[in-house]
Amino acid sequence: MTKDQILYLENSLYYAIRESDVQALDELLHPDLLFIAPSGDVITKEIDLETYRSGALRVQELIPQVENLNIIDDLAIITLTLELKGLYAEEPFEAKYRYIRFWKACSDGIKVVGGSGILI
Repeated sequence: MTKDQILYLENSLYYAIRESDVQALDELLHPDLLFIAPSGDVITKEIDLETYRSGALRVQELIPQVENLNIIDDLAIITLTLELKGLYAEEPFEAKYRYIRFWKACSDGIKVVGGSGILI
Protein backbone atom coordinates (compact mmCIF):
# COMPACT_ATOMS: atom_id res chain seq x y z
CA MET A 1 0.00 0.00 0.00
CA THR A 2 1.40 3.38 -1.03
CA LYS A 3 0.31 6.98 -0.51
CA ASP A 4 -0.32 7.25 -4.27
CA GLN A 5 -2.69 4.24 -4.11
CA ILE A 6 -4.63 5.79 -1.23
CA LEU A 7 -4.89 9.17 -2.96
CA TYR A 8 -6.15 7.41 -6.10
CA LEU A 9 -8.78 5.56 -4.02
CA GLU A 10 -9.76 8.81 -2.25
CA ASN A 11 -10.32 10.45 -5.64
CA SER A 12 -12.38 7.43 -6.73
CA LEU A 13 -14.44 7.82 -3.56
CA TYR A 14 -15.03 11.55 -4.19
CA TYR A 15 -16.18 10.77 -7.74
CA ALA A 16 -18.53 8.01 -6.51
CA ILE A 17 -20.02 10.38 -3.91
CA ARG A 18 -20.55 13.18 -6.46
CA GLU A 19 -22.11 10.81 -8.98
CA SER A 20 -24.10 8.77 -6.41
CA ASP A 21 -22.38 5.71 -7.92
CA VAL A 22 -23.65 2.98 -5.58
CA GLN A 23 -21.69 0.24 -7.38
CA ALA A 24 -18.39 2.10 -6.98
CA LEU A 25 -19.18 2.90 -3.34
CA ASP A 26 -20.03 -0.77 -2.75
CA GLU A 27 -16.58 -1.74 -4.07
CA LEU A 28 -14.72 0.90 -2.01
CA LEU A 29 -16.44 0.34 1.35
CA HIS A 30 -15.73 -2.68 3.55
CA PRO A 31 -18.83 -4.74 4.48
CA ASP A 32 -18.17 -4.06 8.18
CA LEU A 33 -17.66 -0.29 7.75
CA LEU A 34 -18.43 1.88 10.77
CA PHE A 35 -18.53 5.64 10.33
CA ILE A 36 -19.59 8.39 12.72
CA ALA A 37 -21.50 11.02 10.78
CA PRO A 38 -21.36 14.73 11.68
CA SER A 39 -24.79 14.23 13.31
CA GLY A 40 -23.23 11.73 15.72
CA ASP A 41 -25.07 8.78 14.15
CA VAL A 42 -23.17 5.56 13.54
CA ILE A 43 -23.41 4.67 9.85
CA THR A 44 -22.92 1.18 8.42
CA LYS A 45 -22.12 0.40 4.80
CA GLU A 46 -25.74 -0.49 4.07
CA ILE A 47 -27.06 2.73 5.62
CA ASP A 48 -24.55 4.74 3.58
CA LEU A 49 -25.40 2.97 0.32
CA GLU A 50 -29.14 3.39 0.91
CA THR A 51 -28.66 7.15 1.32
CA TYR A 52 -27.35 7.28 -2.26
CA ARG A 53 -29.61 4.54 -3.64
CA SER A 54 -32.75 6.36 -2.43
CA GLY A 55 -31.58 9.74 -3.70
CA ALA A 56 -31.82 11.23 -0.17
CA LEU A 57 -28.31 12.67 -0.59
CA ARG A 58 -27.27 14.40 -3.79
CA VAL A 59 -23.88 16.08 -3.76
CA GLN A 60 -23.49 18.83 -6.34
CA GLU A 61 -20.07 20.11 -5.32
CA LEU A 62 -17.26 18.44 -3.41
CA ILE A 63 -13.92 20.13 -2.76
CA PRO A 64 -11.43 18.01 -0.79
CA GLN A 65 -8.18 19.15 0.78
CA VAL A 66 -6.00 16.36 2.19
CA GLU A 67 -4.20 17.37 5.37
CA ASN A 68 -2.42 14.20 6.52
CA LEU A 69 -1.89 10.70 5.19
CA ASN A 70 -0.11 8.10 7.30
CA ILE A 71 0.42 4.45 6.43
CA ILE A 72 0.90 1.99 9.27
CA ASP A 73 1.46 -1.59 8.06
CA ASP A 74 -1.77 -2.50 6.17
CA LEU A 75 -3.75 0.56 7.35
CA ALA A 76 -3.87 4.07 5.93
CA ILE A 77 -5.20 6.98 7.98
CA ILE A 78 -6.14 10.15 6.13
CA THR A 79 -7.43 13.47 7.43
CA LEU A 80 -8.96 16.06 5.16
CA THR A 81 -11.37 18.93 4.92
CA LEU A 82 -14.27 18.66 2.54
CA GLU A 83 -16.48 21.45 1.29
CA LEU A 84 -19.83 19.97 0.31
CA LYS A 85 -22.83 21.48 -1.43
CA GLY A 86 -25.98 19.63 -2.41
CA LEU A 87 -29.36 18.39 -1.28
CA TYR A 88 -30.26 16.18 1.66
CA ALA A 89 -33.92 15.09 1.80
CA GLU A 90 -34.58 17.78 -0.81
CA GLU A 91 -33.18 20.48 1.50
CA PRO A 92 -30.15 22.44 0.22
CA PHE A 93 -27.00 22.37 2.31
CA GLU A 94 -23.53 23.85 2.07
CA ALA A 95 -20.91 23.16 4.71
CA LYS A 96 -17.29 22.38 5.45
CA TYR A 97 -16.34 19.21 7.30
CA ARG A 98 -13.18 17.61 8.66
CA TYR A 99 -12.92 13.87 8.16
CA ILE A 100 -10.69 11.07 9.28
CA ARG A 101 -10.92 7.93 7.19
CA PHE A 102 -9.28 4.53 7.60
CA TRP A 103 -8.33 2.44 4.54
CA LYS A 104 -7.25 -1.17 5.13
CA ALA A 105 -5.62 -3.68 2.80
CA CYS A 106 -7.99 -6.66 2.67
CA SER A 107 -7.98 -9.90 0.69
CA ASP A 108 -10.21 -8.27 -1.97
CA GLY A 109 -8.42 -4.91 -2.16
CA ILE A 110 -8.01 -1.75 -0.13
CA LYS A 111 -11.29 -0.75 1.51
CA VAL A 112 -12.63 1.99 3.78
CA VAL A 113 -13.19 0.35 7.17
CA GLY A 114 -14.06 3.37 9.28
CA GLY A 115 -13.98 7.06 9.85
CA SER A 116 -15.66 10.09 11.31
CA GLY A 117 -16.68 13.57 10.19
CA ILE A 118 -17.36 16.81 12.03
CA LEU A 119 -18.71 20.17 10.93
CA ILE A 120 -16.08 22.93 11.04
